[in-house]
Amino acid sequence: MREKVICGIQQVGIGVKDFVEAWKWYYDQFGFEVKIVDDEGVAERMLPYTGGKPQPRRSGIAVNIRGGGGFEIWQPQGRELNYLKAPVRLGDLGILIAKVKTADIETAHNTFINRGLHVLSEIQTSPSGYRHFFMKDPYDNLFQIEEDDYVFINEKKTTGGANGAVIGVSDLEQSLPFYTRLLNYDKVVMDETRVFEDLQCLPGGEQKLRRVILERSKPIEGPLSGLMGTSRLELIQAEVPGKKLYEGRYWGDPGFIHLCFDVRSMEAVKVEAEAMGHPFVCDSGADFGMGEANGHFTYVEDPDGTLIEFVETFKIPIIKKLGIYLNLAKKDDHKQLGILKLLRFAKVKKENIK
Repeated sequence: MREKVICGIQQVGIGVKDFVEAWKWYYDQFGFEVKIVDDEGVAERMLPYTGGKPQPRRSGIAVNIRGGGGFEIWQPQGRELNYLKAPVRLGDLGILIAKVKTADIETAHNTFINRGLHVLSEIQTSPSGYRHFFMKDPYDNLFQIEEDDYVFINEKKTTGGANGAVIGVSDLEQSLPFYTRLLNYDKVVMDETRVFEDLQCLPGGEQKLRRVILERSKPIEGPLSGLMGTSRLELIQAEVPGKKLYEGRYWGDPGFIHLCFDVRSMEAVKVEAEAMGHPFVCDSGADFGMGEANGHFTYVEDPDGTLIEFVETFKIPIIKKLGIYLNLAKKDDHKQLGILKLLRFAKVKKENIK
């Protein structure tokens, strides 16, 4: 059996009401100009999380060529959406905040304020030493824009791609093995319990929290890892846990629906996940097509039921109009691929997002 490789954060899943409107906003504000997938169909394999019925949807994966994870923008179709009845609050359980990279925090902060966006804070410094600020998109999703100098292609952009997530958990002692061992975020950068000054601008930030920041000790590796780059996870536990963000709602309803990791050797991932008590809850099988891409996707639940997706990518379009595709079936599981830089030619014009 091949060795498990966690290549990086492939994407953050975001449930939205209007696919086109949302992608255009992420395109303009965060530079997500490259289309990997855009597909309409029926989600048939997520039945435990969609009321036991296949659900029509439109979904697409967009990335920022500067580097970082992508966004999977997911619009349920043919049903009424179920929104959160109260805003996301630190202490709630699930994906609370998506992180986004920037190489220049002052420029990003000034740019978003000048654009009239919903910026929630001044530039803050976390206890672990990185600078960041918080903002919301028009759909009430929280984003943490944080300084990170990782670059895949050095285009002049305000931000890069996704840089990880802040995840609410009920018991860090139970959650840490899941994130440090199964996902390989084994470097504990910070583990403190107190009231944090840099979280005061957020609902729930006034309370005492246990906050753990995790990174990976190994250098990035894997065929697509150059695009995804480095990332970090932040786990937050309140003394009294709040609501589960998707309790009573379907996967795909508005909010952050999952955090997805690109992997090599799904078989090895499965063996380790089952040994840790986190069996696959949805499994596409080894040859799942989504638009022009092809791969094997699965899901597990963290100890609080938050959905973590694994994708072993087999084929992606590089320059579709020229018929250039990347077949990963026989590529080295550890080596980064330089051909990915051709993705800069896969940008779409905003007016063609329809």
